[in-house]
Amino acid sequence: MIGQVHAIAVSGMTAAQTRLQAAASNVANLPTEGYRRVVARAEAQPEGGVRVRSERLPAAGADLPADLVEQRMAATAFAANLQVFQAADRMAGSLLAARA
Repeated sequence: MIGQVHAIAVSGMTAAQTRLQAAASNVANLPTEGYRRVVARAEAQPEGGVRVRSERLPAAGADLPADLVEQRMAATAFAANLQVFQAADRMAGSLLAARA
């Protein structure tokens, strides 16, 4: 059970990292003419966790406000998943200590 919680939290952190990378790439390429933005799409997995994939939008165009918001949301999601991972780690440690 604890291992599954760790795996789900890691998948959430990985998804958040991918979202952050996509948004950062979009901001870095604002001055690039014809640049097509990258978006990260997350999909819930039946066994828990998420799978994320990056894709380019079909049309060129910048959206700085959306990319800045996406960066903030991705950073917050990463921090939340890290808290879940750390809490599961503490619980596992407590269970092991109780059994010893």
